[in-house]
Amino acid sequence: MNRLVLSAQLVERGAVRYTPAGLPALDLMLKHESEVTQDGQQRKVSMEIKARAIGEITRRLLQLEIGSSLGFAGFLGSQRNGRGIVFHVTELTEQI
Repeated sequence: MNRLVLSAQLVERGAVRYTPAGLPALDLMLKHESEVTQDGQQRKVSMEIKARAIGEITRRLLQLEIGSSLGFAGFLGSQRNGRGIVFHVTELTEQI
């Protein structure tokens, strides 16, 4: 199963573009910070991840202010150039 649920902050949002099929697409940058337990030890986690939204979800993302914190859900895929990963956001939830 390929499913990612992430509590994150919207730190960057690109301009709306359209896919060849005419669907709206939006590139984002999300920032996550938390503390987790790994092998019995507390660890601080901080990262930024490239994200993309396609279709109806773009409308909701356009209404968010930069700096908003929410729960983002979706799946991981490869970037167009095949290098690295991108988080495809398909749902927004209250912060997790």
